[in-house]
Amino acid sequence: MRIRVKSHGEGHDEGHDGGTGLRRLAGRLRGWGGVSAMAAACAVTAAAVLLPLAHATPDTGRGVVVREPASMAAAPAPWSLTDTCQDPEASLRPSGVDGPAIERIRKAGKLVAGVDQNSFKWGYRNPVDGRLDGFDIALVKAIAKDILGDENAVIYRAIPTSQRVPALHDGRVDVVVRTMTINCKRLEDVAFSTAYFEAGQQVLAPKGSPITGYDASLKGRRICTAAGSTAEAALKAQPYGSVPVSVPNQLDCLVRLQLGEVDGIITDNALAAGQAAQDPSVRLVGSPFTKEFYGVAMNKDASDLVRRVNKVLENYRAGGDNSPWMQAYVTHLKPVLPGVAGPPAPKYRDG
Repeated sequence: MRIRVKSHGEGHDEGHDGGTGLRRLAGRLRGWGGVSAMAAACAVTAAAVLLPLAHATPDTGRGVVVREPASMAAAPAPWSLTDTCQDPEASLRPSGVDGPAIERIRKAGKLVAGVDQNSFKWGYRNPVDGRLDGFDIALVKAIAKDILGDENAVIYRAIPTSQRVPALHDGRVDVVVRTMTINCKRLEDVAFSTAYFEAGQQVLAPKGSPITGYDASLKGRRICTAAGSTAEAALKAQPYGSVPVSVPNQLDCLVRLQLGEVDGIITDNALAAGQAAQDPSVRLVGSPFTKEFYGVAMNKDASDLVRRVNKVLENYRAGGDNSPWMQAYVTHLKPVLPGVAGPPAPKYRDG
């Protein structure tokens, strides 16, 4: 499996394998297999450059590097695990009526989507053709198809976990579709669609590890989370005597685990299942200790876009086993996350 992550200033060469330095790093990751070694090497590169923005042209979907802004807004402070607002998953009722946000996207001719390119089966570079692929990417295409009539009329921008909210505030993206959990704290900064997937926080550890779950077995262990994630907030609220380690992206945690720099990872079990599929030497331990729902994030003042995305999701869920949602699940997630019966039911609010 070959995963391509380009550094700043690098030319557009989808067939290149990342250079001799990357190959040397992959070679040093002995004992982890080709898939995970290359994933790890690419993730280290991604961490070093804070994930360059991946600009996909509408006709090909292939990556072109554009530079990060000179300065990046700070990530919002971690939130409490206990949501204080009522029904955070309730979103605006669906509508196909156009408004300022929809007109702006149509005028631009492209939907700008903040995504991941390092989360296997969610948002990642397909090793066959180098295109972005995954469950989240399929949803982005459905949104673009509805608004612009072309599922490929998308500019994909790969953003670190901690930059999902700042990217919206700065106007770098129209939507964030990046396994982003809906909660009350984030609702202070952004608007969300209805939930499109249910997940839960869980611990990922090497096979044979004494770690048994999110419990006292974490004491004295170095536990990795992504900055700005709900996992980071959970570990700060109840560390169980562990030593927290924060990194820009989820895949960076897998790299550190493979290098022996951390002892375990806390992340959404949906993401962890993809990581375990990449590296058979790790496994999920214990049980999920939260219930979380992923939503599409947008600017709070883009209510017409929120309603339009909710309309897309209504159609995306419709049809039972033949729905676009279920087709995307079977294609991308079922092999690594079996047993999901369907999408969560939408919740709506007025006003």
